[in-house]
Amino acid sequence: MLRISLSLVCLTLALNAAAQSEPDTTGLSLSGPMVQGGLLVGQTAANALVSLDGERLPLDDDGFFVVGFDRDADRQQLLSVRIPQQPTIERVLNPQARTYAIERVDGLPPATVTPPPEVSARISREAGLVAAARQRRDARSDWRQTFSMPASGRISGVYGSQRILNGEPRRPHYGLDIAAPEGTPINAPAAGIVTLAEPDLYYSGGTVIIDHGHGVSSTFLHLSAVDVQVGQQLEQGQHVGAIGATGRASGPHLDWRMNWRGQRIDPMLLLEPDNWQPASP
Repeated sequence: MLRISLSLVCLTLALNAAAQSEPDTTGLSLSGPMVQGGLLVGQTAANALVSLDGERLPLDDDGFFVVGFDRDADRQQLLSVRIPQQPTIERVLNPQARTYAIERVDGLPPATVTPPPEVSARISREAGLVAAARQRRDARSDWRQTFSMPASGRISGVYGSQRILNGEPRRPHYGLDIAAPEGTPINAPAAGIVTLAEPDLYYSGGTVIIDHGHGVSSTFLHLSAVDVQVGQQLEQGQHVGAIGATGRASGPHLDWRMNWRGQRIDPMLLLEPDNWQPASP
């Protein structure tokens, strides 16, 4: 059984973190929630050189780029933009801290909470598969679409919540959980290319990763059916698979996670506010 204790502070922050534009007459604009878990969208000249703490960021043909903030991002980062024959533009990015929910999940199979030693090699191998699938760095800008909910159902878990599994404190939850009957269709929230399509990973069961360009990716966990293949190009709304309870799950639901490179970002902050819903008690 899934039981959730939500922090009103966390929910209020998510609902108030709508994109805000900061136009800059020097040739740089930034928009989006500058908060932990947020995705910041920038635009500058298409021939600019953009870097974050010295690491080069790709631009699309219109000069758009993205920066993501992890759940626990707590330090300032320096964004640098060099446009030919113009002074270098520098902006200090300082993501706002959030207060997260406490989420209690009971009834999980004990072996999925504390895996036996004999499955450690499998877990390591599968973690390598997931990491490799997130290495894609295409200049495609499918992430510029407004993301849509990938499945219909009630929100049963939110990003960032501290997890208590079978009474034991564990790693935070990095996804948005959508509870629905097994077999409920899952669709691509934005266009992209499939980089992982696995029917049975130890923790996440049926798992699909879709790359949206510039290191932005969606991950779908616990699927009962995986209906796409690696390398397949998807349009927004195209069928991906079906909700299930495979892997470490106490009931049928979709765990939708998003990454910017190695940073875990909040899927809810990429949705239109009309699609935001409070988690069910």
